[in-house]
Amino acid sequence: MKTVRNATIAVLGATMIAGAAGAAEILVSGNITTSTTWTKNNVYNLQGQVYVMPGATLTIQAGTVIASNSGGSLAITRDARLVCNGTETEPVIFTSKNDYNTWTNGDPKTGTWRAVANEWGNVTICGRGYIGKYGQGAVTTNTAAPSAGNYANMEGLVASSLTDTRTFYGGGDDNDNSGTFRFVSLRYGGQVVGLGNELNGLSLGGIGRGTTIDHIEIMNNVDDGIEIWGGTVDLKYFSIWNIGDDSLDVDQGWRGRAQFGLIVQGYSIPGAAAGSGFPDCAIEMDGAEKSDAQPVSTANFWNMTVIGQPLSGKHGTKWRDNMRAQFHASIFMDLGARLIQNDNTDGEATGGQTGYGFNGTLTWANTWTTAYNVYPTVNPFANPAQAYQAQKSGTLIEFTDCVFFNNLNAAAYTEATARGVFAAANGNVTAAAGSSPIQQIVRGANVVSGTTVVQPVIGLDPRANNAAATATTSAPADGWFVPVTYRGAFGPNENWLCGWTAADAFGYVIKPAGVCVSSCVADLDRNQVVNGADLGIVLGAWGTGSGDLNGDGTTNGADLGIVLGSWGPCQ
Repeated sequence: MKTVRNATIAVLGATMIAGAAGAAEILVSGNITTSTTWTKNNVYNLQGQVYVMPGATLTIQAGTVIASNSGGSLAITRDARLVCNGTETEPVIFTSKNDYNTWTNGDPKTGTWRAVANEWGNVTICGRGYIGKYGQGAVTTNTAAPSAGNYANMEGLVASSLTDTRTFYGGGDDNDNSGTFRFVSLRYGGQVVGLGNELNGLSLGGIGRGTTIDHIEIMNNVDDGIEIWGGTVDLKYFSIWNIGDDSLDVDQGWRGRAQFGLIVQGYSIPGAAAGSGFPDCAIEMDGAEKSDAQPVSTANFWNMTVIGQPLSGKHGTKWRDNMRAQFHASIFMDLGARLIQNDNTDGEATGGQTGYGFNGTLTWANTWTTAYNVYPTVNPFANPAQAYQAQKSGTLIEFTDCVFFNNLNAAAYTEATARGVFAAANGNVTAAAGSSPIQQIVRGANVVSGTTVVQPVIGLDPRANNAAATATTSAPADGWFVPVTYRGAFGPNENWLCGWTAADAFGYVIKPAGVCVSSCVADLDRNQVVNGADLGIVLGAWGTGSGDLNGDGTTNGADLGIVLGSWGPCQ
């Protein structure tokens, strides 16, 4: 055993871990203080909480496996960087040692799904974007007005003291860059530190829009799948499956975009309570803490596929504390409760949480009818247009061009109807029985916890079908969004889950021949052909990070070469 860069590394060269096909197990603990690379010929085991410290970059090669014991977790601190670029054929996998030991010869595709979670910790990334939080907990110096000095201690990280900066997130740089996180599968994670203090599958605190996060999977987690606090990070191509609390949870002024997101509600621990292994909401959204703080969460979702639990599941979307969000060209199906739940009376007021209309902020009803560019006037930013960039049209809350199916709860659409979701101008569709918006879904035997019944999804072909196959609108061609003409996260002829996800490895992905097309990297508009439209996307983003196919941080001639070299039909 030797000590390097203030982190303890043990190389177990003589004793290979089960099925490792010759790979050495590397034990990692402590703080990583200098730039380091983890390589795919080793398997890394996180020993307790590992921090990548400011100024250091952790690079993780494609194909690398991080298989940890209970308590092992990775956190990227403010001013550190994570460069983790997996690929479709060689994803980076974070999982438990228990999971790894079920693989044959170190091959993740030989794994089998298990009804467990909480077998290791998670990945946490902290940045310097603005957050909306004041007057609560250990952070009492924060202001309600936006300030670069506002910060918070990250949930799930155990600080050595209140001044342990390793656990801080937040600041004043919405363009902050914490690195890249691509083609990554996170399995069997979560860690319960204390009541209301758990690790999520992926925790993002104050992450700036300079960070790239796409093709991310969370499979089985004891707490939330992905949780975002503040910042402006965007998400694209993400799958959240079998989560023990909320699948996606946003809070404290996240102002980002999301496209191509799949949520499949299930369970991670049989018999557990809702929120501790049994599912809660598909998407829970909080604006700020308190709700007159700025920034307030303001999001723009396109092409989501949300699959709930039809017998006794929770809400599709839950709204708190002045949250603003738009949902476009998305699928919401099999919800066991309401599509929209105004949780303004969530019982948290004694802890400082407040609701719509607090201190002169917009009421719930008015938020639905207020234009996207009518910026907050309570504790405002000096330049609100710069702070709120995610929404470019419409109203602060809206559902447009979505399809709803098999949401059979008596109150499924009560609030949606009251808010005008079904007005003709919004283009939303309620699909008839037998007209599923996806190709196929197979559910397993009932699993019961108290009064909650879960029918786990054990087979899924999520491609757009029937009313979802053709949308009447498409995402804006802004260089980041991909304009497509279907509803939901998958086109009629594509499935981007193939090859790199646990869902695929565990046999849950139904994939007829010819639908696994995510390897066609230059098909930017996802129409199954590389042509002038893709070239236009590249040229329109010239000099920016959008259209950056080779991952060098800019769109230039090298990316154009990738497009030109792929000209023609996807193979």
